[in-house]
Amino acid sequence: MIQRIQTVYLLLAVVLMSLTLFLPLATIWQGGNEIIIKAWFADGTVGFKAPLPLYLGIILSVATALPFVTIFLCKKRMTQIRLCVSEIVLLLGSAAFIALYCYRMCDVLAELMQELNFTLGFAALMPVVAIIPMVLAIRGIAKDEALVRSLDRIR
Repeated sequence: MIQRIQTVYLLLAVVLMSLTLFLPLATIWQGGNEIIIKAWFADGTVGFKAPLPLYLGIILSVATALPFVTIFLCKKRMTQIRLCVSEIVLLLGSAAFIALYCYRMCDVLAELMQELNFTLGFAALMPVVAIIPMVLAIRGIAKDEALVRSLDRIR
């Protein structure tokens, strides 16, 4: 379980998604007012605190937990591959949700303030980056499955 290379890839995906879950996704500021968008809420310097819909936080939490759970299914390699593919779909969905929430927040605040400055945080890009270790994990699991099947033929 721990000695396989795909375990390292899956743990890397967990770390990348944990960064997305806890670090700021975007920053919007106008003058001295700064609003930081995180996974569960948007927080501002002038007492602005708006809860975001729970979808983004839930999707990012599931996308963080799923690779960790996948590690412990080492005897069920086909199930691991299916979970990794569903994780990739979940990562693409979370990237779309992050883009949607940042766009909606800018839209709402543009009505209230003029001349908004928007900066996307590097944590918002982590779901897209986490696809790479997930694909590498799928390749490693598929190699293990091919090795086991080839050893079954020899018997």
